Amino acid sequence: QVQLVESGGALVQPGGSLRLSCAASGFTISRCAMSWYRRAPGKERELVATIRDTGRTTNYAESMKGRFTISRDNAKNTVYLQMNSLKPEDTAVYYCMAVVGLYDYWGQGTQVTVSS
Repeated sequence: QVQLVESGGALVQPGGSLRLSCAASGFTISRCAMSWYRRAPGKERELVATIRDTGRTTNYAESMKGRFTISRDNAKNTVYLQMNSLKPEDTAVYYCMAVVGLYDYWGQGTQVTVSS
């Protein structure tokens, strides 16, 4: 059974940092592209970052470039999102997503709130 469990969300001040984790089970992340998405209050869900199955190719939304870093630890079957220089507009629920075979799988999300 495929399962994704996000963690690491918190309340943080502007300019602060957080690292989100996505622990996967039921499949091997090294064989899949993994992504982080987010949904801010009143907005559509948007893609944050993707890391390909090789782990050597990453893509970021324009507003996250230079501030966010996606990475993976295949031994732990976990994907991470390091977020630096956080802004109030980064406040959202962050979701992990994996494409496994023909299907998309999503975690339950973790709340990130950036506020002073």
